[in-house]
Amino acid sequence: MERFRHLLRDDDLSVEEQGIVVKLGLNFSRNTQLAADALKGNSIGLLFQKQSLRTRVSAEVAVANMGAHPVQLRGDELHFDRGEPASDAVRVLSGYLQLLMGRVNSHALLEELRESDRLSIVNGLSDRFHPLQALADLLTMSQLWESELKGKTVCYVGDGNNVCASLMLASAMQGINFRAACPKGLEPESKLVADAQKLASSSGGSISVVSDPLQGAEKSDLLYTDVWVSMGEESGANEHRKRLEGFQINSELISLASKNVKVLHCLPAHRGEEISAEVIDGPHSYVIQQAHNRLPATMAAFLFLLKPDVALDLSKG
Repeated sequence: MERFRHLLRDDDLSVEEQGIVVKLGLNFSRNTQLAADALKGNSIGLLFQKQSLRTRVSAEVAVANMGAHPVQLRGDELHFDRGEPASDAVRVLSGYLQLLMGRVNSHALLEELRESDRLSIVNGLSDRFHPLQALADLLTMSQLWESELKGKTVCYVGDGNNVCASLMLASAMQGINFRAACPKGLEPESKLVADAQKLASSSGGSISVVSDPLQGAEKSDLLYTDVWVSMGEESGANEHRKRLEGFQINSELISLASKNVKVLHCLPAHRGEEISAEVIDGPHSYVIQQAHNRLPATMAAFLFLLKPDVALDLSKG
């Protein structure tokens, strides 16, 4: 039985726990000093094997806001490339830290770190999932829809990647009708779709995967996209872009969606590829609010994993 709580994928939290984290995030979004000393005396490691803006800054500020000490760790500062087992590294780090967030190249590394169960491990982005982003997305939707997420229709347009996977699982847990509009061959993993459908069957939501972005966008309450070429995929970028041609959020998709459709993008954005400039810079876009919500969502996740009783109490305020 695990002694520590971990967040490697979205359904590592129960539906109830996810709701607590989102409610706490809403409270933190109004007052980032609500838990100024809640993690005083703790040290939290922030490991980055990939470049980062939103994840790095939001995580470091989140830790500082709650009175803990952030420890930045670059991938080239560790010895994984020289053959040090992750099990040895985490045993050492557990003597210094209470939680380690990793933005890593391979999800398998996070699973290795979790196996020792010596400190809480959080996925700051891997090749398979991005749960901290999905929590910020749920927080943003809660603000836009006054916490009435159940029954809303969210359409993700583009590559069925890590962001899509986490958004799909998180949406399924909240009773959202989630559609993934992806080119054939770039759909989310079939096993993850099945996992999400099982969650949706309990929450009252639904999960569907389509290959036509126009079909996906029809009467959607929210349209969401991510870059066409993610970090680590640069070698096949041109071919990947060709496969994604036509999977752009633009005025045509906006016209097919609901009248008050919202648009989200996890950023960075490439205007003219996955999203048009007129949409991301237009009145339907809430991408900056969404980016800002990475901070309160990360604060809420870290606090819940380390001090769930405190998180529960603060979520009620």
